[in-house]
Amino acid sequence: MKPISVSAEQFPRDFAWGTATSAFQIEGASTADGKGPSIWDSFCTRPGAIKDGSDGKVACDHYHRYREDVELLAGLNVDAYRFSMAWSRVQPSGKGAWNEAGFGFYDRLLDALAEKDIQAHLTLYHWDLPQALQDDGGWLNRDTAHRFADYAYEVKRRFGDRIAAIATHNEPWCTANLGYGNAQFAPGVVDQKQSVQVSHHLLVSHGLAMQAMRAAAGSARLGIVLNQWTADPATDSEADRALAEWEYARSVQWFMDPIFKKRYPELALRAHGANAPQVQEGDFDIIAQPLDFLGCNYYFRAWCSAEDPPRPAPAPLGTTDMDWEIYPQGLPELLLKLKAEYPLPPLYITENGMARADAVENGSVHDPERIAFVQSHLAALLEAMRQGVDVRGYFLWSLLDNFEWNSGYSKRFGIVHVDYATQQRTLKESALWYRDFLARRAR
Repeated sequence: MKPISVSAEQFPRDFAWGTATSAFQIEGASTADGKGPSIWDSFCTRPGAIKDGSDGKVACDHYHRYREDVELLAGLNVDAYRFSMAWSRVQPSGKGAWNEAGFGFYDRLLDALAEKDIQAHLTLYHWDLPQALQDDGGWLNRDTAHRFADYAYEVKRRFGDRIAAIATHNEPWCTANLGYGNAQFAPGVVDQKQSVQVSHHLLVSHGLAMQAMRAAAGSARLGIVLNQWTADPATDSEADRALAEWEYARSVQWFMDPIFKKRYPELALRAHGANAPQVQEGDFDIIAQPLDFLGCNYYFRAWCSAEDPPRPAPAPLGTTDMDWEIYPQGLPELLLKLKAEYPLPPLYITENGMARADAVENGSVHDPERIAFVQSHLAALLEAMRQGVDVRGYFLWSLLDNFEWNSGYSKRFGIVHVDYATQQRTLKESALWYRDFLARRAR
């Protein structure tokens, strides 16, 4: 990829710039100070579940090194940081007593961020359900949605005036489809009917949590984060076009329609057939709570080929180390499509970045492809904003190399390299570029 000219001055003065992480991927300290086990702690013990056989027991040791990591953030000139809370750290069983030592960690983290004038953007759920709730049925059990609302209320009650924004869920599509559809993610279930029902319970839990947080004190803005993409047919064949329509309906519209239209997309419902979810009376009224913001995670487009084997995406800009096509023009295509279909609140690009096989050489990490990736996506984002999409901020994924779910530590998304044996942090050239890019923006 060739570098693209883009500058922070082209964005609004109050545009939020940040990086993002999640609790299980960086915190480590998996049993420290009363933390309970999560489904990912359990999933990591399943033979073959994690490609490199690793786990999250130590990860980036952020639990003990958070001050060092906040210093890194401050040195990057960011003004916002997106992170998640480990539910089982603050409520080990997912219900019942709160763990004050767990809340104490997030209290200290928020203090450290405030000292550097960095806004906190918190995600309540980034896939790490307390194992005790999984033992009671997990997200297939509708009661888990109510336990989630209790958790959301308590977090907002405690921290609502110290956090800029709270998202209920990160990428519920992944929880439902990868956790319950094909067992790539925890809890490791393969059952399409369960997957679809779980997706509905996740949406209900979002709505209940929004209601609970509205009832709690605090000025934090409230919303949800969805992973989204355009779905492009590989050819103009009827089969490819039908596959693209189905893909968009089952992924993007499946979560957006209930939130904004109080219904599921008819195409997806028909295709699910007997696997369609059980919906109780009033569920869509619960789900369709007003949002202060919508977070969009964008990495690639869906390339839809009905051929066998599927026709590969053209990928003229190459692919990432996850084998994802680099397709920046899909970002404005997606955002403009959403703007035309839904009454959107302000948007944040809550994740965007690339995995690359990085290594430290002579004390530095040369990653020009990542710089070009970010530049091209920021230029694409500007195009969407020029066409009227209300985007308020951008969070680069990720601050640190970390535990990349079922890939373990074999994939590196960070702009800061982590030597997992020593926990040495090394700013990659992409981090230095981001620092200088943000240093030039208008204040």
